[in-house]
Amino acid sequence: MSDHDATSATIRRLNWGCGHAGEPGWINSDLKDGPDIEITADIRDGLPLDSDSLDYIVSIHALPMISYPDLIPVLLELRRMLKPGGVLRLALPNLDRSIQAYLQRDPEFFLVPDADVESYSGKFITHLLWYGYTVTLFTADFIEELLWKAEYRQVRHCTFQQTSSAHAPGILELDNREDESLFIEAVK
Repeated sequence: MSDHDATSATIRRLNWGCGHAGEPGWINSDLKDGPDIEITADIRDGLPLDSDSLDYIVSIHALPMISYPDLIPVLLELRRMLKPGGVLRLALPNLDRSIQAYLQRDPEFFLVPDADVESYSGKFITHLLWYGYTVTLFTADFIEELLWKAEYRQVRHCTFQQTSSAHAPGILELDNREDESLFIEAVK
């Protein structure tokens, strides 16, 4: 076993809001059951993981499905599971970038097929609400404010495939949706 394998064997990491299937090497959690999903639960009811038990948590576009009144409680639940010094990495749809693309009439930005919506403004709205799944929109300063309110001790803006945490490259494995996302990390 290499040094990297020995280190990664001791790392505990959660893929929260993993979608229809989990990723190998992660504790995968989603509201719906699916292949390789170990925890099927609503985070608003708490997840069955011990406090201070995870090195890092990654969530790709799951937080927008949480309504505004539940955002701080969800961020606190994610914080609860992190070890002291643990890192939460979020990728969120970037409202500022979507508005900019809309104003510039960038037809490539909105990944909504004409078969679903033909009008440009309809594509913009469908993209923002992602077919009804999105209930909260995010900008960089808004998510930063929420993370501070949830008592994280450091908040850092990142870019796609960039981290300031000691958990590279693992914490970056799930990064996707580069063009439409903002990335942020918070430390417990």
